[in-house]
Amino acid sequence: MTLSALPGWGSRPLGGSDLQVSPIGLGTMTFGEQVDPAQAHAILDHAVDAGVTLLDTAEMYAVPARAETCGATERILGDWFTQRPGVRQKVVLATKVAGPSRNMAWIRQGGRDLRPADIVAACEASLQRLRTDVIDLYQIHWPNRNAPVFGALYLDPAKDAEQTSIEAQLRALAQLVRDGKVRHIGLSNETPWGVMAFLREAERHGLPRVVSVQNPYALVNRSVDNGLDEVLHREQLGLLAYSPLGFGTLTGKYDAPGFDPSQPSLGRLSRFESMRKQRWARPETLLAAQRYNALARAHGLTPTQLALAFCYRSWRVTSTLIGVTSLPQLQDCLQAWQVELSEELLDELDAIRWDMRDPAQ
Repeated sequence: MTLSALPGWGSRPLGGSDLQVSPIGLGTMTFGEQVDPAQAHAILDHAVDAGVTLLDTAEMYAVPARAETCGATERILGDWFTQRPGVRQKVVLATKVAGPSRNMAWIRQGGRDLRPADIVAACEASLQRLRTDVIDLYQIHWPNRNAPVFGALYLDPAKDAEQTSIEAQLRALAQLVRDGKVRHIGLSNETPWGVMAFLREAERHGLPRVVSVQNPYALVNRSVDNGLDEVLHREQLGLLAYSPLGFGTLTGKYDAPGFDPSQPSLGRLSRFESMRKQRWARPETLLAAQRYNALARAHGLTPTQLALAFCYRSWRVTSTLIGVTSLPQLQDCLQAWQVELSEELLDELDAIRWDMRDPAQ
């Protein structure tokens, strides 16, 4: 299978940085779990040949997180770089340091704080696994504080605890930038308050400014539109949108009422029990996805085309991170770039959101 560069492709600046990224990036969290190294390398080859220049990973990948696969995705990427001389210089490489433990005792002994020394050590370990001298975008995977993320709807002040400050986190990241190990820094799974706090501390102390935020953005989770989009716009930050297909719910494969968990071929939500407990598998999410998927079909589109075109064409999004487990999936995601959505269809999407809100928030 050969995939050529898509019409109108081009690159975009990531926030106020000097990084130029493709409007579609490749997320790699399935590499090392659902995707073996050989298949991962084939996907990477075809994605780069098609014009993808942004690759995103994390120290904790593959997903679902297990001690046995922690770091596997970065190692797969590192092997690929080694076997493809010159390709490292063609891509923007992004990875992440895990935040405080979310029941992952194999990362920093399950520590509940992300200390400056942890950030530096994690970066150096990622550099070794990735077999590179520098990381283009180094991100904090989730907040090092009590915050409503990963499906939590409300802040509970009673859960506040003393943890490493944002200033101290920035100083550790600044050290990595000074040492030439990191070019730019970013955040992930952040709230509007968190983004503004990082910007304020950077300005106050003359520390590196974050250039991007990697948060979920999909038809079933448009929480970015609830205030974070204004922060991104006015502060000139890039949005790296992840899970644009809502963990597969916006492909139509889970549309049958009460999808059967005994059919792992459907995808992650059916294959991994731990993922069926997440926001993406809520009954409300599945119901909303069914409505969006039906709307796509009524307009002569596949559910995948509608969901991806929505992200691809949003002014909020700098690059949409697609996650695939096969070359046909990669081709479908890239070809969706050519889909245009009418104002009428966008209005219909907003009408469903008004009814269903953001069930996968």
